[in-house]
Amino acid sequence: MHYKKIRLLFGLVVTSTVIFAAAGCAQTSSTTEDQAEQTAYASAENTFVYTDDTDEELVSTTLTGTVESIDGNEITLNVGMGGSRGQEGGMDGDMPSDMTEGEMPDMGGDGSAAPQDGEALDVGGENGNGGAGQEGDQPGDGTSDAESSEAPEKPDGDTSGAEGSEAPEMPDGETFDTENSETPAKPDGETSDTENSEAPVKPDGETSDAEGSAPSEQPQGESSEGSENQPDSDMASGTQGVLTVGDESVILVETEDGETQSGSLEDITEGSMLQVTFDEDGVIAEILVSSGMGGNTMQGGMGGDMQSGVNGGTGQSSSSSVSYSAVNEYTEDSEITGETITSTGTDENAVLVSDGASVSFQNVTVERNSSDSTGGDNSSFYGVGAAMLVTDGTLTVSDSTITTDAAGGAGVFAYGDGTAYVLDTTISTSQDTSGGIHVAGGGTLYAWDLTVETDGESAAAIRSDRGGGTLVVDGGTYTSNGEGSPALYCTADIAVNGAVLTATGSEAICMEGLNTIHLFDCDITGNMSDLSQNDTTWTVIVYQSMSRDSEVGTSTMQIIGGTLTSENGGVFYTTNTESEIYISGVEITTSDDCEFFLMCTGNDNERGWGTSGANGSQCSFTASGQEMAGDVIWDSISKLNFYVMNGSTLTGAVIDDETYAGNGGSGYCSLYLSADSEWIVTGDSTVTNLYAEGTITDASGNSVTIVGTDGTVYVQGTGSYTITVETYSTTADFSDASEAASWADYEATKPEV
Repeated sequence: MHYKKIRLLFGLVVTSTVIFAAAGCAQTSSTTEDQAEQTAYASAENTFVYTDDTDEELVSTTLTGTVESIDGNEITLNVGMGGSRGQEGGMDGDMPSDMTEGEMPDMGGDGSAAPQDGEALDVGGENGNGGAGQEGDQPGDGTSDAESSEAPEKPDGDTSGAEGSEAPEMPDGETFDTENSETPAKPDGETSDTENSEAPVKPDGETSDAEGSAPSEQPQGESSEGSENQPDSDMASGTQGVLTVGDESVILVETEDGETQSGSLEDITEGSMLQVTFDEDGVIAEILVSSGMGGNTMQGGMGGDMQSGVNGGTGQSSSSSVSYSAVNEYTEDSEITGETITSTGTDENAVLVSDGASVSFQNVTVERNSSDSTGGDNSSFYGVGAAMLVTDGTLTVSDSTITTDAAGGAGVFAYGDGTAYVLDTTISTSQDTSGGIHVAGGGTLYAWDLTVETDGESAAAIRSDRGGGTLVVDGGTYTSNGEGSPALYCTADIAVNGAVLTATGSEAICMEGLNTIHLFDCDITGNMSDLSQNDTTWTVIVYQSMSRDSEVGTSTMQIIGGTLTSENGGVFYTTNTESEIYISGVEITTSDDCEFFLMCTGNDNERGWGTSGANGSQCSFTASGQEMAGDVIWDSISKLNFYVMNGSTLTGAVIDDETYAGNGGSGYCSLYLSADSEWIVTGDSTVTNLYAEGTITDASGNSVTIVGTDGTVYVQGTGSYTITVETYSTTADFSDASEAASWADYEATKPEV
């Protein structure tokens, strides 16, 4: 996928401003008493008011909605229709409630989880997103995901894990019988994903297993809980609000080539998709009229210098216009042993499992070679051209070898109602858009002890894409060699244990949007190049690209145990998103030119990650029993709660760097230091709120001066460094710090073959 940057071109339409400012005032004076009680977020002439009971602070966020009706300069929006409602939760360090013993963590945003240790796998067609991701990415009206538009460039992928995802689950003690390829029954009372829900339409007239189910509508790039992501105005079940436009100068229109230009009210029509961006003060900074909610997005971009059209994707495909061609299509339960399957056709699959079939492959060789394949969106979103694809049913692959040399030639791809189990198998891919193991559209994939290596761009060894899904990896080696190809690209709910994850030409891990990563005892290495299109260089990134392919929300990342090696640039970078990051007991090796340990700021990236000056990060970062070396960088349009606890050590300075903060904002950095932890200060530092129970010294053991912005000297140090604070306390509250998950919460029993 390739991401074009958005150039924000602001035009001032003076006449329209005067006219609609008056209209805006007239509207204000005529507001009903009930509406007056609603919260309004306004610039001098633009306002947005929820018309229901929604009470949400719209600051430093983007609200996405579909235009239901227009009355003069008043626009009624169905919020969340085709998008998500801003960045919710966690802004001020609020964290999920503590888990009880044995409780599984949320892999999908609503308390769902993967099978626990000892539980076998449900192969009865349940997918990782409980249907939400599929509805968001299945065929609909045949229209494009981004009609003649290209989204801003992103790192290495671009989709969201749908809320409400749930990994497959089976009755206790029940295992997958690969010899008979039978689908075990579900627990009592548990219903199929297709019951009482709309089933996705399949390409080429394939029908759903659920009789009488209606096809879901075409997605708009994001799966919003409770919505079906359709632009139709009759989808009014989402939250509604009224947008009053008095100043048209903030209106931008996305053109067919993915650029933007100044717009006006005349460009907004019923059914239009709008993105309303609010700055730090709740002022409407931008109203973007989107030509579509998809785009010619390309996974690489971040660590690689991606160029338009590298993968040949048009950005205009929906699965209703996608047809699958396969050398072998399996629609009935089957077992294949010891065969060689060869595919040379353009954009074809060597193996396609559909219609609810349960098919096992043991000791097979799959070769997929094609110089004419196009890759691009159809491959990334739907699995077109993958060596082995399951769209509806169960695919089990063991003791096998999969090799591809074709654009879009992923190794094993699980989409929609498809579930894949991959064991003791070697996967090698050579070209672009060719991930090793891949989920999208709500698919589910479990992997054990694989050897995966990819060489192309936009070809993460562990990859996900639009519509997300569930991906659980236990053991193995995963190597990405291409520029712009991290070892792991997350737009889904992903858990990995005891694996070696290496990116030789990119960041190690790239994560976007409302999704989860849990890594346990993994050895992780990244080697991203320094590129002029980026503000900085990093090893792990958590961000939101605004491409509209990933649902806006809080990203959850946990790295527990193992190693993390940065071969170039800084370590953790988060921008234009909300995130909760937890690290514990990780042996971190920084590069010789390490720019930072953590950078939590806005950005001016050429790809257009949010509105410059209003695209800060809101991050809760917890370090437990962790050694950290490097500076912590933040700015005033970001909100950082940094918890240093349980015997952790931070060696570095905490720096307020306003380079990407525009006119600044009301952000902060709060640092919490537990009594058994220490901060070794390496330079003058700025912390908004310092809660220090532990020790603060320089590298020589000298105390550090702590002084308030009002001149109050809290600590007169003996060393040369000074920490400037707004508030200072010798007690700290860690109740909002993250708590560690356990691999047992995600681990699934390896099938016997």
